[in-house]
Amino acid sequence: MRVPTNALPNSLVVQLRQLTEKQNRLQTQAATGQRLQWADDDPAAMERALGLQTVRRANDQYTKNIDFLKERTTASVSSIRSLNKILDRANELAVLADGTKSPAQLRDYAGEVDQLIRQAVQTGNVKHRSDYIFGGTKSDRPPFVVTENADGKVGKVDFNGNSDVPELEIAEGSKIPMQISGVNASGTGSSGLFSDSRAGTDVFAHLIAFRDHLAAGDVGAVASTDRPGLVQDEDNVLYGLASVGASQARLESASSAVRNRSSELRQSLTEATGADMAQTLVQLSATQTAYRAALQSGANLLGVSLMDYLR
Repeated sequence: MRVPTNALPNSLVVQLRQLTEKQNRLQTQAATGQRLQWADDDPAAMERALGLQTVRRANDQYTKNIDFLKERTTASVSSIRSLNKILDRANELAVLADGTKSPAQLRDYAGEVDQLIRQAVQTGNVKHRSDYIFGGTKSDRPPFVVTENADGKVGKVDFNGNSDVPELEIAEGSKIPMQISGVNASGTGSSGLFSDSRAGTDVFAHLIAFRDHLAAGDVGAVASTDRPGLVQDEDNVLYGLASVGASQARLESASSAVRNRSSELRQSLTEATGADMAQTLVQLSATQTAYRAALQSGANLLGVSLMDYLR
């Protein structure tokens, strides 16, 4: 059979191109440690790797959510403890305000309670990053607003937030509230820290009434009405503190699980996409040897063909 004179050069070019492509691919694998560069390198492995990367991105988002929630719950705990100290002092004053105290002493207590009210408002308007943490989803404005009376004292405290509590996902199908509700008048959902209609608690209303009774010297109202209400408020605050503490415990557990999952995903991705360096280097050496041999063989054959042609 007659072989065309250009068959050998064409065949050599094809072989060299194939060897060059293989050599480049192996060099890239050796340099990056990754055996998958294109989908057709190993379609099944590439599909698995893409699936693992999707899971890894979700896991990374869980990590960010957990870190954010840790910050938020830490800020919440600090504020709740501050509020508890305020109510502790108010309850101490309620016990001290008995029939043995003079009107002047009771008025002094009333002045202190007015300052406690302002401290409680400041605590309720605490921010984490740029959000007011007790305003529900209306987190861009101070949730508690003071209206002063003619004497320059706190006349009332209005709530400008809502009882909606946003949640963040910390694992697939598992969410944790971003914060505790400041006020809940709906009768459903999470408890309100400063006021909750179900529990009959209302920190500001009770403190204001307590202050006014002290100023008026009405120790009977202090004993029969104010003291039980303040005790109930403090119990509710302690419940809120326990609730946030439980969330912190869940976050610690979730954080550990997410870290372990991240390690597992890294290992799985390495197994799916990582190159066997020993095998890769052996294949690269063999390919380079084959490439040099092809060049040498082609040069010899092409040289003979050219001389024959010249003759």
